Amino acid sequence: MRTLILLTLATITLLAQDVPNPPKDFDGKSWWDHIKVLAADNMEGRETGSPGLKRAEAYIVDQLKAAGIEPAGASGYYQPIKFISREIDEKSSSMALVKDDKAEPLTLGEDAFFSTRVDLAPEVDVPLVFVGYGLNVPEQDYDDLSGLDLKGKIAVVFSGIPASIPGPLGSHYSTQAERWKALKAAGAIGAINIPNPASMDIPWSRMTLARARPSMDLADPEFNETAGEKIGGVINPAHADKFFAASGHSFQEILDVSKDRKQLPRFPLNISLRARAKTITHTLESSNVIGKLPGTDPALKNEYVILSAHVDHLGIGEPINGDRIYNGAMDNASGDGVLLDVAAALKSSANKPKRSLLFLFVTAEEKGLLGSKYFAAHPTVPDKSMVADINIDMFLPLYPMKMVTVYGLKESDLGDEIRQVANKDGIEVEDDPEPQRNSFIRSDQYNFIRHGIPALTMKVGYRPGSPEDKTFHDWLHERYHAPSDDLKQPVDLGAAGKYEQVISQLMLTVADDERRPEWKQQSFFRRYAQPSGGE
Repeated sequence: MRTLILLTLATITLLAQDVPNPPKDFDGKSWWDHIKVLAADNMEGRETGSPGLKRAEAYIVDQLKAAGIEPAGASGYYQPIKFISREIDEKSSSMALVKDDKAEPLTLGEDAFFSTRVDLAPEVDVPLVFVGYGLNVPEQDYDDLSGLDLKGKIAVVFSGIPASIPGPLGSHYSTQAERWKALKAAGAIGAINIPNPASMDIPWSRMTLARARPSMDLADPEFNETAGEKIGGVINPAHADKFFAASGHSFQEILDVSKDRKQLPRFPLNISLRARAKTITHTLESSNVIGKLPGTDPALKNEYVILSAHVDHLGIGEPINGDRIYNGAMDNASGDGVLLDVAAALKSSANKPKRSLLFLFVTAEEKGLLGSKYFAAHPTVPDKSMVADINIDMFLPLYPMKMVTVYGLKESDLGDEIRQVANKDGIEVEDDPEPQRNSFIRSDQYNFIRHGIPALTMKVGYRPGSPEDKTFHDWLHERYHAPSDDLKQPVDLGAAGKYEQVISQLMLTVADDERRPEWKQQSFFRRYAQPSGGE
């Protein structure tokens, strides 16, 4: 036993020696200085394409220049992207439930609202079918759509994934693109979503305030993942019984079954939706910002480790407590601050990475991960040269960092690397504790994964039932996508500094490893892997 203990200690010591030291002792202060600029009121919430976002990106470019980070965009530091913007004209739009030629008008914003993430048809009048989670997962022999008649109908979907399906796999098939692919194949013309009240990050009162904001899509037709979808919308779960009234089922029945995350019943709702939608569209341009630090190894310098974060937020919107500016301090000036802080620290560090580092600040994440979707499809470096993406989004340093929650932990070698780095610093590592929230697909790392590039993202973790658990979920309920995500909120600078330390060590570990990160054999996402080798 003593020999085993000694061998284990020796292994731990060896692993610790393999982890590079961070480029500096981060204390969170310089990180917060960046946030004070990026989340200030004069940035006006950094809406995609807005003057405020352009000012924020200009500040980022200035900081990259000062840190000695070279331009790596299509035009200097910038990668311009064209978008289509869609807004609903509610005064000229309506929804009603129809049964036996009798129409029950729905109140937009109270009962339901339109989603302009799809190209809404001017008129639809078709039956509704409840499809449970609306998932078709061939790898698990799971199909919510089997046996249902959806031809020419609208699917009503309940948010979430059953417990029988692994979180990352379920999250993948819950994306708008994958779900619509399955629904379209089954004959549906659209989909309306019912959020699960047990896992809503944002209360309905705030969701409905945001319904008039513009949705966006990439202008290039190659990115149209919802072709043929004529209607999209969201139902208020508090009023969902209206949609079930003629079905012989109740919404409470759905809620009861969903508590155990079992497969939900599926059935016709015996009612139709009559919808009239008027949308206002226009085109606009916004940019990703990209910088690089060249590597030192003659061969590995042609490969890139990406550190990414989104710059955009929600701009100026409906007021909450008199405040109309959605500053986005934690979502996601916090991530941008980490990238800028790490870049500046590397300038003065004696140890330079073997691989090149790419600092990627993307636009339009809040519009559906659009900036990263464009970059992953049209990178400004050779596509096969990108070996990994470490993404930072709303990591929430609200309490001391003793644990990190890693999304994608078990999917690639990056999970082993983050365990090695975190354990050196005495930090615990946990997998996604709430896979039903689909966090794995809700930030920019997912677009790199779809292109075969190992990726992960992580947040400051907590133990279920702990005071930190309450702090985290209180923040989501009160501040997420609200004007109160501003500079007047409790932040633990020490936790932010420790997070930066872990991120920088992870990035340098991957950059100096002779081997590229690889997908685990059991990972579903291994199918997207590209042949290795830089160009």
